[in-house]
Amino acid sequence: MEKAVNEGEHREVRDDADGVWSGSWVAERLGVELAGDGRLTGLLGLALRRNPKRAHLLVSNVLGKHVPQSPSVVYGYGVELGRRVRDLLGDDEARRAVVLGYAETATGLGHSVADGLGLAPYLHSTRRPVAGVTPAGGFEESHSHATSHLLLPEDPALFTGDGPLVLVDDEFSTGNTVLNTVRDLHTRYPRRRYVVVALVDMRSAADAGRLADFAEEIGARVDLVAAASGTVRLPEGVLEKGQELVARYGSEGSSAGAAPSRPVAQFPAPLEGAADTPLSGARGTARPAPTGPQPEYERIDLHWPADLPDGARHGFTPAHRARLEAALPAMAARIAEALPHNARRVHILGFEELMYAPLRLARELERTTDIEVRYSTTTRSPVLAVDDPGYAIRTRLAFPAHDDPADGPGERYAYNVAGAGFDAVVAVVDSAADTPALHAPDGLLSRLAAHTPRVLLAVIPSYAPERPSMLPEPLRGPAFSSYAPEEVGWLLQDLSDVTLEAPTEEREEAIQSGGAHYAESLPVEYQPTEQYQELFHAALKESAARIAQAVGVVTETVLAERSPRPVLVSLARAGTPVGILMRRWARHRHGLDLPHYAVSIVRGRGIDANALRWLARHHDPRDVVFVDGWTGKGAITRELAQALEEFEKSDGITGFDPEIAVLADPGSCVRTYGTREDFLIPSACLNSTVSGLISRTVLRADLVGPDDFHGAKFYRELAGTDVSVAFLDAVSARFPEVTDAACAQAKELLATDRSPTWEGWAAVERISEEYAIHDVNLVKPGVGETTRVMLRRVPWKVLARAGAGSDLDHVRLLAEQRGVPVEEVDGLPYTCVGLIHPKYTRGATGADGKAVSV
Repeated sequence: MEKAVNEGEHREVRDDADGVWSGSWVAERLGVELAGDGRLTGLLGLALRRNPKRAHLLVSNVLGKHVPQSPSVVYGYGVELGRRVRDLLGDDEARRAVVLGYAETATGLGHSVADGLGLAPYLHSTRRPVAGVTPAGGFEESHSHATSHLLLPEDPALFTGDGPLVLVDDEFSTGNTVLNTVRDLHTRYPRRRYVVVALVDMRSAADAGRLADFAEEIGARVDLVAAASGTVRLPEGVLEKGQELVARYGSEGSSAGAAPSRPVAQFPAPLEGAADTPLSGARGTARPAPTGPQPEYERIDLHWPADLPDGARHGFTPAHRARLEAALPAMAARIAEALPHNARRVHILGFEELMYAPLRLARELERTTDIEVRYSTTTRSPVLAVDDPGYAIRTRLAFPAHDDPADGPGERYAYNVAGAGFDAVVAVVDSAADTPALHAPDGLLSRLAAHTPRVLLAVIPSYAPERPSMLPEPLRGPAFSSYAPEEVGWLLQDLSDVTLEAPTEEREEAIQSGGAHYAESLPVEYQPTEQYQELFHAALKESAARIAQAVGVVTETVLAERSPRPVLVSLARAGTPVGILMRRWARHRHGLDLPHYAVSIVRGRGIDANALRWLARHHDPRDVVFVDGWTGKGAITRELAQALEEFEKSDGITGFDPEIAVLADPGSCVRTYGTREDFLIPSACLNSTVSGLISRTVLRADLVGPDDFHGAKFYRELAGTDVSVAFLDAVSARFPEVTDAACAQAKELLATDRSPTWEGWAAVERISEEYAIHDVNLVKPGVGETTRVMLRRVPWKVLARAGAGSDLDHVRLLAEQRGVPVEEVDGLPYTCVGLIHPKYTRGATGADGKAVSV
């Protein structure tokens, strides 16, 4: 028989039949008062938390968490709030909105609000990490016993729009949780409008002012929609008094005081031992865990629709809701068929974050049968139980966690179920929670069986988003590179067995003619002469302290401005030695063991998107700091910014900061640097033999597929001339002597304006035109870039600042070996500039100072 039960019905929520408010016990003993809307005492009761952060708990009578309630009442409150939000926004804005609910308490309420809104997708935060799903954000709930919230949308683009964000929580007490959420999300996904929805708004005037100030600070509109409002008045010393009461009434066998002889009408007289917990919170003695044969229970196969999410942990759309609506009647009928024929009072018990699906099943059962249906869920929240009509939590069932939670084992609770006189209890869990612990002698099912004639179990398949292709773990030494494995992980694929080297002249002609990209092949590795190696070691000895100080400055700047525990990501390969040195400095100065990776970035083709995906799955993108050796004209700086913007649009993953941290910034292209002087960094003197024996990176379609990392080679055969670790050790050995100077210099830099002027780019454009090159890509400014020209490309000439000293000794030697003129220039903003032979063909061998005509 079908009953006419609509969302708006059963809206009257009254105190118990004796006229006793379920918050009076706490109010009398602690002096806590609810002031404001006259509906508050009907919507809320009070209990005592087992929580050192807050003494009292506002217990909602209409949320369906701690207090069993008619599912139509629970659902109706959420739907009505959603309709009010839709009226506030209008249909056009409502279609662009996203609804976000809070785990675990408000997951079902947020779902119901989204149903009332009708047009928007819904996501709730979660405390259950899911492998393979990249967090889109996270935040802290400061007063909660369990604080860390994750946002794990299946579609990363869920938050990338600029439509309104509707945040739903059961109560709005201080506003801290909402502020933390908006602060986190607004940084990544700024928008113009937020709507905060709660059953009750219990903020003080000061807290209300904080939200208004915050909205003004971020330049957004923030509206609030609540079913009732008021404030909680707390006397001085309430936390200590609350802890004393918890200690007194939570002790074994204690009394709750003068309890009326007749309990509240909603709960028939409690069964013996109704507290059923190792720490009895109610009158009487805790019932020991059952032993011997276990009570029987029946499984109900709901025939849950295939691929329909069990909730909104990864997102739930209006299309999902339509599928659920169509399936609900048949699923509720299966529950009804499994119930005892004489069952008149049935409880549907949800499971922690799994609130919505059990609520909808309960409401459908209520709508289509004559059974009195009540609904609530289990919870993590530790609350004192006191068997008194003036107290909101009359009984407590305690049982072990049964879903292998990320925070480890612990107790979970079902409140006000024991002693409520239910003819049957239907426990609804997801398949991740259908574990041996659920069925154990002290598990939830056994606890329920002690207090009801019939226990049934319905298991909903845990929805798992389709995992993207699995990327391999980083390559590490000694299998790949001569660096120690903890120094760097290479997000690359090993192409050591592929012949990629081509003569320098062939590569240059192919690159300049447009026939090939420079990243599709490798230059033949330069083998230094004995004289050149002597220059390298002399330069290292002379500059080690200078480099060490620059390493200290840039690392201290990163730790102060970017992240206290950054994830260093070097741009391979010149950035890799610098990243290792920064990692060593962080350990030397702060005792930090920072993660460090190397990734490929290719001019004109961007950064390795698969490497970014790997990083986002394993780290918070906001902690990632990209590292390079030096800046020239800033081409890679611009390349990275553009590539990250495109990646955000394609993948919906945000948080990566395009600001590169470099050892030297002679081009004034970045804010985070160790120095802006253009001096010799010895790691620029060589190729792989100072970079862990790793080649520059390779990106070629026949070698690198859409699901692959970019490639590189490991030149194991060059181990005899490898100075990679020697370079690192020589620099890091100087850390102790430069620590004070580096920290002082970093402090000074942090207080100055370090905005990039891009003067290097302007100088390159000027040189390009002055020397009739007309291509800034052929102008390589700075000592490091000039050295690369000499080692890898076909150099045309070197421009040297007049009076440049030993920093250019190795460049002069290379120029002499290759027959390249060195031209001294007054007023050059760099120590030197290398010019690649313009319009090169193999017939144009000239070092004659003339551009080659086509």
